[in-house]
Amino acid sequence: MRETWRWYGPGLDPIGLGDIAQTGASGIVNALHEVPYGEVWSRTAITERKRVIEAAGLTWDVVESLPVHERIKRGDGDLSQLFANYRQSMANLAAEGVTTICYNFMPILDWTRTDLQSPTATGATCLRFEAYRMAAFEVFMLERNGAEADYLPQVVERGRVWFEASTPDDRAALLGAIMSGLPGAFDRYDIDGLKSQLALYDGIGHDEIRANFKRFLDAVVPTAEELGVKLAVHADDPPRDILGLPRVVSSAQDAAWVLGAHDSIANGLTLCSGSFGAHPTNDLPAMARRFGPRIHFAHLRNVAKDPDGSFEEAAHLDGDTDMVDLAKALLDEEARRRAEGRPDSQIPFRPDHGHEIAFDHDRDNVPGYPLIGRLRGLAEVRGVIRALEHAGA
Repeated sequence: MRETWRWYGPGLDPIGLGDIAQTGASGIVNALHEVPYGEVWSRTAITERKRVIEAAGLTWDVVESLPVHERIKRGDGDLSQLFANYRQSMANLAAEGVTTICYNFMPILDWTRTDLQSPTATGATCLRFEAYRMAAFEVFMLERNGAEADYLPQVVERGRVWFEASTPDDRAALLGAIMSGLPGAFDRYDIDGLKSQLALYDGIGHDEIRANFKRFLDAVVPTAEELGVKLAVHADDPPRDILGLPRVVSSAQDAAWVLGAHDSIANGLTLCSGSFGAHPTNDLPAMARRFGPRIHFAHLRNVAKDPDGSFEEAAHLDGDTDMVDLAKALLDEEARRRAEGRPDSQIPFRPDHGHEIAFDHDRDNVPGYPLIGRLRGLAEVRGVIRALEHAGA
């Protein structure tokens, strides 16, 4: 497996490429976050970003993400120009040798957490999704119609207690945490702004989102095939409907639907063991074995789930996913590909998220992306992989 590291790029990431080179990772996962959604990534900008990465002795292995415009997700009007722009961006990336593209189909928000620095027993901090705080946000701050039905009654009641005791600063901090999943330079919304965005999805349910997703795949996968590009959809995070928005890449059944919607090796998965792992029914090693031929990229992290729907980022070898068995499943898939003669036999992975530990606390990190916490995760997963390879897995 090929070790990679997510880097947000110049001006957006306090961690430098020199620091990343010292982690032992050889590949970079990057995106042109400064380009607005829906616009073409120019060949010039891609070439320059690649030059910067290679000057540090690294390679640009994976794009994360080439974003899908919200109008595509809503199926809003004439989308021909947006599809053409996406295809052109893929072509420009492929021309520079960057052919693995991670993306997601989550409406409005990317990953969502309620706490960016939740304390752990060791004194580290981690990302956490607290169900009652999310309920407090949806039911009492956002006042979304029908939100109460999406949570257990005791969770709503606990959210009410929190809301009534909260200060304006507490509520602002919760809104800020929820908005922090939006990467790069994209807009953050206040309550009224978020309500306006949610209103654009009125009347759009799971069936409509799936139809719009298939329309997107039909528009871009044939071009990906021609270019030798591998598209790898990322799971919903958290893997459930949120803010009343339908999500359709949350379970193993959803993943099977995506792969079946356009049956092509170019239409694949980013196997995120944290996002898929937060769903109570998903078995990550089983998913890796089931979908192995179509896994083009892996995020290896762990979560610990609570019965009420809460979860937090666990240490990479702890939590609810058997990381050793998952790594073995991915190594087995690599061996199968080598035997088949596939040129993409090596699966890139990155240590996803990480606890803030030691000197991480003194740095203004991108939430979830500290240096030392992820280095710990990479070292642990690297050790598992080396041990399995030594044992002939």
